[in-house]
Amino acid sequence: MASNSHILFFPFMAQGHTIPLLDLAKLLSHRGFKVTILTTPSNTSTISSYISQFSNIHLKVIAFPQVQGLPKGYENMSQLSRDQLLPFFTATKQLQPQFEKTLEEMSEVQDLPVCVISDTFLGWTNTSCRVFRIPRLVFHGMGVLPMAVKKSLVIHQTYKEVDTDTEPLVVKGVQLGFTLTRADLPNSIREREPSVSQFFLESEIYDIGSWGVIANSFVELEKDHIASLESLYGNNTRVWCVGPLLLYDQIEGVRNGPSGPNPSAKWAEWLNQQVREKSVIYVSFGSQSNLAENQLDELAYGLELSGHDYIWIVRSKTWNPPCDGRGLIVREWVDQRWILAHEAIGGFLSHCGWNSVLESLSEGVPILAWPMFAEQHLNAKYLVEELKVGLQVPNLDRAMKIVSREAICEGVKELMGGENGFKAREKAVELGRMAKRSVQVGGSSYNNLNELVNQISHISALATTM
Repeated sequence: MASNSHILFFPFMAQGHTIPLLDLAKLLSHRGFKVTILTTPSNTSTISSYISQFSNIHLKVIAFPQVQGLPKGYENMSQLSRDQLLPFFTATKQLQPQFEKTLEEMSEVQDLPVCVISDTFLGWTNTSCRVFRIPRLVFHGMGVLPMAVKKSLVIHQTYKEVDTDTEPLVVKGVQLGFTLTRADLPNSIREREPSVSQFFLESEIYDIGSWGVIANSFVELEKDHIASLESLYGNNTRVWCVGPLLLYDQIEGVRNGPSGPNPSAKWAEWLNQQVREKSVIYVSFGSQSNLAENQLDELAYGLELSGHDYIWIVRSKTWNPPCDGRGLIVREWVDQRWILAHEAIGGFLSHCGWNSVLESLSEGVPILAWPMFAEQHLNAKYLVEELKVGLQVPNLDRAMKIVSREAICEGVKELMGGENGFKAREKAVELGRMAKRSVQVGGSSYNNLNELVNQISHISALATTM
């Protein structure tokens, strides 16, 4: 028998997927649910530090499978090289028996969860949940539009009908405010090499028929695409836009992350010394993008040529800047949300990962888009051409090995001081206000979260009859 107050979370082993799901776990715990988070040994310390103050959130640890080509202890995407992706994805599929054993153990002590909330990359959990008659909600680490585009292309395969990367694509069931080509698609769809792509395609197919979809987005941002995504899932599947999850701490009394930087941190100190508002561009490409050293050189020169101050997060431990700069290069962890909220920040040169997009827009900061992989090219096109809250680095092309310093300089100057940058900033500020309103009492996401809580509270009977 399902407990009407127990929810099982199963995040995918990647920071960008895990953190927002933990934010949601905190919110549901705060609303009175007992939460169990399923993870593997190497991911426990990070998750534990994030939820340590929540007595109603528990960790359940299962072993990460050992597969050929993946060193022992490599259990998170942040640790992987490109050639380790396939064995990693293969290992995550082999977690299914342990997932089902966990549900069996919970059933034996009459603590079967009322529902499972699992990541889209763990789509096979949907099959397991059907066996146990437990409703499964899928959580995506991306926005509603890229979800809808990916789902449509997996179902209808229209990307196979074009011969080149530049021909316009038909995306059945999705109304786009821009032209989409195969070059804009995630590698998991556009690449002909089947191995890694097959993993993502299988995940999309497993997802279909899930009881619900939880989106870290808000209605005002993606209202034109919610119905499309619901229709592509079928079976009256509901899409719940409850984001941006990072903003709830302002109203729920739940702090969804670090409390801010140590005031003596060099980067915080440096930002606090900037006297002009909107004068600094923040540069970061997330936790999984690695730029080659010659590209880092071009970026350094491009930032200098722009004449604008910058704070730049560099992951490389070996690269040395080729010139003395007017900005600050940081190689340590930073509180990105704190930086984006700082009055000195006027723009964000970003890879357009969805979490970074939400953090930037929530603070009204326009984006200079430099997408790298996954759905980032699609996000960039949506931000630049439909929402008009950012600009794209000029002459950006996937076939280009190096983005030139001149292109980088041109993009930064336009975003920070040009007419198009000014318009993008106005749009971003407007969306930032909408984002904050959406999570406040009476806002669209706040109401959706309440409705989701009520639905979960009333599906025990459903769980026993599915």
